Amino acid sequence: MARAILIVLDSVGCGGAEDAHLYGDAGADTLGHIALACAEGRGDRAGLRSGALALPNLVRLGLAHACEASTGTPLAGIAKPARPEGRYGYGVERSQGKDTPSGHWEIAGCPVSFPWGYFTALEQSFPPELVDAIIRAGALPGILGNRHASGTAIIDELAAEHIATGKPICYTSVDSVLQIAAHEQYFGLERLYDLCRKVRVLVDPLRVGRVIARPFVGTPETGFTRTGNRKDFAIPPPDETILDRLVAQGRPLVTVGKIGDIFAHRATGEEIKPFGNAAMFAAALAAWERLPDGGFCFVNLVDFDTEFGHRRDVPGYAAALEAFDAMLPRLEAALRPGDLAILTADHGNDPTWPGTDHTREHVPILAFGPGIAPEPIGRRESFADIAATLGLWLGIGPVGPGRGW
Repeated sequence: MARAILIVLDSVGCGGAEDAHLYGDAGADTLGHIALACAEGRGDRAGLRSGALALPNLVRLGLAHACEASTGTPLAGIAKPARPEGRYGYGVERSQGKDTPSGHWEIAGCPVSFPWGYFTALEQSFPPELVDAIIRAGALPGILGNRHASGTAIIDELAAEHIATGKPICYTSVDSVLQIAAHEQYFGLERLYDLCRKVRVLVDPLRVGRVIARPFVGTPETGFTRTGNRKDFAIPPPDETILDRLVAQGRPLVTVGKIGDIFAHRATGEEIKPFGNAAMFAAALAAWERLPDGGFCFVNLVDFDTEFGHRRDVPGYAAALEAFDAMLPRLEAALRPGDLAILTADHGNDPTWPGTDHTREHVPILAFGPGIAPEPIGRRESFADIAATLGLWLGIGPVGPGRGW
């Protein structure tokens, strides 16, 4: 029986979204703008990287062709091969929003048909009744923050007060999210998780996509650092996903990274959650090598988004892309006849764009494996085409409203 692995390069969009203006993102292009910045020397950082963006393996599989098809503009500083070795195209998001759950659920065959709830006020973002309920539920002396903010910036600003008062730091963004940051020792990691579980229930009526625990460590003297113990508390997808279908049919299933959190741990099989792209890629390869016939491995590599996109770090983002590209041949070598690998993204996060939030973009789609003939798959009118394709490949039937290629 066939196997498949799907890797989501979190936030690695390829521009071109026709409705980007509705989100304030007209012209955003994560891959295109990173390539341009690198070609112009704005992606250089001493000791990290320099020069044009170098993604030989992704480009060989069709990335440059997919990006140019999406935007009409070549990737700066990158030469396209005459004939890519993989199937390549790009996906158009049909769900509302530009967030992680929307993108992943649609990829899995369940586009979001309802409007998410957002906290739109930049200051005093959470309604007073919600703040009061959070304080009561957690037996808290109060909360700090209560505004739109960058996670690293607000922790740097308020961590000392948090330690002194015991008040957790609560903040949001343009995404449908309520984030709670707290010190692992002074507040307690399990206490933070328990608080987030309670807040998850409180925001369910508001259709808020995620409550995110953001633990950190450190002191005012040494500075503060977020740890790898982040945990997302999401609402479950409203309809069947490819994961549900696979579990119902008893197929082997491994999910790596924050996939379990994104799907509210419903039908997520064996969950593996190391910290960092390299560790997650290594864990995915180890799981893939022992995955039985008929199995599926679903991977999210989040560092592109959290470490570099939100921080508007062009050299860091470019270096992370190049590091993934260098690891890719290890996956290709692990594929055997009957295996399918798909690389895609869930949204954009253009590090050259104003602000610190996701950007509404198309996403690249690259598919490859032994015996799979290279050809363009063109413009896919929904991310759900990925689930439809995987369902057909794995022999469980098409899943969701997409059209398999």
